[in-house]
Amino acid sequence: MSSPPAGSKLTRELGFRDLTLFAIVCVVGPRWIAIAAHAGPSSITIWIAAAVLFAAPLGVAVAALMQKYPGAGGLYVWTREDFGPWHGFLAFWTYWFAIALTLPSSAMAAISTSAYAFGSKYAYLADSRVYVLVACLATIAIALGTNLVGMRIGKWTENLGGITTWVLGAVLVILGAVVYSRAGSATAIHLEPEWTWDTLSFFGMIAYALSGMEFIGMMGAEIRDPARIVKPVVFVATTVVGLFYIATTIAVLVMLKPAAIEPLHGLADAGNVASAMFGWRWITPLIVLLFIVTSIGGWGGMGAAVSRMPYAAGVDSLLPAAFGRIHPRWHTPYVSILTFGFVTAALLLLLQVGETMRAAYQTLVSLMVIAGFIPYLYLFASAWKARHRIAAGLGLLNTALAIASSVVPTPDITNVWAFEIKIVAGTALMIGAAWWVYRRASLRRASAVAPSSPTRIRTPS
Repeated sequence: MSSPPAGSKLTRELGFRDLTLFAIVCVVGPRWIAIAAHAGPSSITIWIAAAVLFAAPLGVAVAALMQKYPGAGGLYVWTREDFGPWHGFLAFWTYWFAIALTLPSSAMAAISTSAYAFGSKYAYLADSRVYVLVACLATIAIALGTNLVGMRIGKWTENLGGITTWVLGAVLVILGAVVYSRAGSATAIHLEPEWTWDTLSFFGMIAYALSGMEFIGMMGAEIRDPARIVKPVVFVATTVVGLFYIATTIAVLVMLKPAAIEPLHGLADAGNVASAMFGWRWITPLIVLLFIVTSIGGWGGMGAAVSRMPYAAGVDSLLPAAFGRIHPRWHTPYVSILTFGFVTAALLLLLQVGETMRAAYQTLVSLMVIAGFIPYLYLFASAWKARHRIAAGLGLLNTALAIASSVVPTPDITNVWAFEIKIVAGTALMIGAAWWVYRRASLRRASAVAPSSPTRIRTPS
């Protein structure tokens, strides 16, 4: 069995402030504000329901499992210890690909919005494949690169992103209040949702937008005094995220009617309303800048956290030994981070072939919801075994609902059969690839270990 090089290990760089900002920026995705507002005021009710019935149980489960299984690896280690190596590997594999899909979709939204920072003359860039792809690749490289060279540096990317999350929320709420005082609300706020297939599909997206607290579990070996700070971090971050989404969605709906809100660049559209009403030409560029900085912080945090899972799998010899290596100077799983970056870039390119920008975005969202929620079945089942039955039951129910909702196409999808085939094929390919890699690694490991010399898979520290 492989192990990290002597003298190289993950270092404990994350205190209470760092971990709280890390959790907030990893969960918050500003793009979800426009998606929710585009769906109408009933999304506010769905935000509240998902926060209470999914995000809160997730926080309880994560805190409990971090206490039960300290160390690096998080979701992978929890599932491996409770359900066996294959299930741990499957949870890691699908979750890892879900985040590899999340970054391109998040980057597409952020970069499409960034075009509005240059003025209306350059707004066409929001739908330019060349501009979006090049800028996405550049900003993802910045996010992952700062975390590649060590958490002592990388954590400041996440800290800055977490701080700008607060600022972005405050700016949008203030703008909404000012516009309301001048012209009233552009949208009549009716909170009761219409229970249709579109609503079901939307619930899965909202639940996914509130997911992510498990990222801090993957950083367990890099948290200072986790037994003391994890529970308050989870409580503060979960509360902030819920309030952020609810308040900013209301603010955008006050400024724009749902039909006028573009999911890819709706926050810039809201800024343009305030700019036109009050002559504040700087407001849209400010919103765009905050959006970009917050997003980069989130991409860095997600990339850093999810790379601790292939590191743990590499230590377990279920991936090539290189994945279990820690850089002797940077103290990061550098091979895992670089691999994640390359796969993310490839997915960003491949998943848009032959589609409109909006349809490509929807395919990315649906695939990442399915891949991201399969591991939650294990997470909440582990929470059940840890005797947190209410949180586990709520989490399992809402996870199953979110997975079912992700196969329901939105009105943006013009070719339903092509959409469904891509979703089914993409999911089958992920699971099949996981089994193939795991099976080969298991056979290779079995042939390298004498039958009379049993070994115990260890938890990375």
